[in-house]
Amino acid sequence: MGKEVDNKFTWVIKNFSSQQSRKIYSDEFFVDGCKWRLLAFPKGNGVEKLSLCLAVAGSEFLPDGWRRHAYIHFSVVNQLSDELSQARETKNWFDASTSDWGFASMLSLKKLHDKDGGFLVNGELKIVVDVSVLEVIGKLDVPVESEETTTKALSELEENDVPEESEETTKALSKVDENDGAESNDSLKEASSVKESMDVNGFRVLPSQVETVSCIFERHPDIASEFGPKNQHLRSAYMNVLLSLIKTMCQSTQELSKDDLSDADAALAYLTDAGLNLNWLEEKLEEVSEKKENEEAGETRVHEIEEELKELKLKCSNLEAQLEKEKSNVSAARAPFSFDDIV
Repeated sequence: MGKEVDNKFTWVIKNFSSQQSRKIYSDEFFVDGCKWRLLAFPKGNGVEKLSLCLAVAGSEFLPDGWRRHAYIHFSVVNQLSDELSQARETKNWFDASTSDWGFASMLSLKKLHDKDGGFLVNGELKIVVDVSVLEVIGKLDVPVESEETTTKALSELEENDVPEESEETTKALSKVDENDGAESNDSLKEASSVKESMDVNGFRVLPSQVETVSCIFERHPDIASEFGPKNQHLRSAYMNVLLSLIKTMCQSTQELSKDDLSDADAALAYLTDAGLNLNWLEEKLEEVSEKKENEEAGETRVHEIEEELKELKLKCSNLEAQLEKEKSNVSAARAPFSFDDIV
């Protein structure tokens, strides 16, 4: 069951707890001339979380080279309080190799099935997606109703003797065709760059990343034993986040800020939520955080000692001047009177 309003589509899944299928689809809906549908994994996609994706409907029937760039905003609605609704957003290019995209960890199943949680009311789960199509390469999908309306309109125009296309119109169309060709060439270039990636333990990575990723799997062979996502683009994205996290942790504490460590902690949680076994990395991140705390505490103590030393140096300088003066007075007191002084 689904309802479409403008760019938003609402999917109400009845008897959600009774769903036995590994994945379920919503009705198809149209946004900006493109046909879509939602894909959900009621029992999670390899993790104990509700997994949710936006999919291009009928992608297998689209012409070669098609691509769509879209902004997506998912919301699992809390029917007791909107403030408790779980929302996530992203942008993605859809194509023949990636016809669906979303989040493997949208909401924990424990939280979802909590009888007082507000997500399941009368057995119904409510999901809202907001889609904005940013760019389309290839033809649009047009609803059947629109096709019929267009055909009827064309027939009426033909009956009214539509004038032939002007020379200016023909030139404009030629330019559009040329631009379409340029975009297609760009698509082919991007596709060829994707083919340059290499497989390491089920992850597609760049040649420059092969050695690093291989080393990670050699030292931690069970790292992906419970990893959920199967889509290669998703797997590569998670691996890139992991590599960036490790690179961040390899920086000196002087280069790392508290915000960097906070972001690193969030990235680690993001990766573990997807099913990666990263206990070893969590321990190292704690060590890095401890080193940062020690560095900050040490810097504070160094500053305090420097101030104390500065004061002591000034005091020493004053004492040295006073000492020289006293030495001069002693020397003067020790000097004997001369004959002339006495007589």
